[in-house]
Amino acid sequence: MTALAASLVFGLAACGGSDEPATGGDAAASGSGGAAAVEGKVGVILPDTESSPRWESFDRPLLEKAFQDAGVEYQIDNAQGDAQRMQTIADQMITSGVTVLAIVNLDNASGAQIQSQAAQQGVATIDYDRLTLGGSAEYYVSFDNTEVGRLQGQGLADCLGDKAANIVYLNGSPDDSNATSFSNGAHEVLDKITNYTVVGEQAVPGWEAAQAATIFEQMYTQNGGNIQGVLAANDTLANAAIQTLQRNGQAGQVPVTGQDASVEGLQAILANRQCMTVFKPAADEANALAELAISLINGEEAPSIVNGESEDAEGGRQVPSVLLDPITITRDNVKEVVDSGQVTAADLCTGEFAAACTELGIQ
Repeated sequence: MTALAASLVFGLAACGGSDEPATGGDAAASGSGGAAAVEGKVGVILPDTESSPRWESFDRPLLEKAFQDAGVEYQIDNAQGDAQRMQTIADQMITSGVTVLAIVNLDNASGAQIQSQAAQQGVATIDYDRLTLGGSAEYYVSFDNTEVGRLQGQGLADCLGDKAANIVYLNGSPDDSNATSFSNGAHEVLDKITNYTVVGEQAVPGWEAAQAATIFEQMYTQNGGNIQGVLAANDTLANAAIQTLQRNGQAGQVPVTGQDASVEGLQAILANRQCMTVFKPAADEANALAELAISLINGEEAPSIVNGESEDAEGGRQVPSVLLDPITITRDNVKEVVDSGQVTAADLCTGEFAAACTELGIQ
């Protein structure tokens, strides 16, 4: 656990506790709970279940635990990739009396609309993980996303070495401000390496795996298979590229980056089909959101947890932010993700991956 994460956990514990479990439907539906040891209610809207497994597998349970431990009444729901559904959920949460609303926007325009409406009703808003450009959130909680891109760029460079190489970029969704930060950070590193030639770069709408597979297949065909490195913005996009490489007998020969330290991504690293991923400990981010929300409920004008600013170029403002440190994961330190509790050895070390886990001391 990082020092910041430890301080967040301590801060939450100091706010009081509750053993009352959350109630509500299945993993992708709404959930609410919390005994009101802190006066106020927090609403959180997650984006989908497709762009990354993290939202329901990691963020939801961690947020539930953080709010329960702090004695905060809360409601968590998932927009299922539908901007209109997110608007409806936000309307319902505002009507139900949330005093703080955190969203992971699906696009800047719809996110900004939700925040404007919340402000009109006196509800404080927080951007969670994705900054809403042109929005009005009081605060932003995320990892340093430009640094995520730098780690990906450096990871690809470390895997390629100094040899001449044709590289391609599979960037994240064009309506996700984080995707731009990831790409900018990667370019900061890779553009300086004159031995590398960018022979393809394209954003993947909605971070969708099927779209990524089609886009990479086209890049691969257009370059006659002459691609030596793939800067993929997350593990889902990485897997789409790896499938094409496998069909052409090149999996493991062409370095591919990733992000999220998902089970799928980590298994690809164990099998030497993916060269690295970026680990963003979900517990750190969930605890940061919970602590910030509690600070707003308590009326703090300058929460001590805020440690930076993020530029909203579209809105012409700097957004006070909680920016956390991402971690590079290669085959040598996959165990760090398991030790954190974000991924279990039982899920990771199945079938063909068991031997690698034994080799690396993962159990």
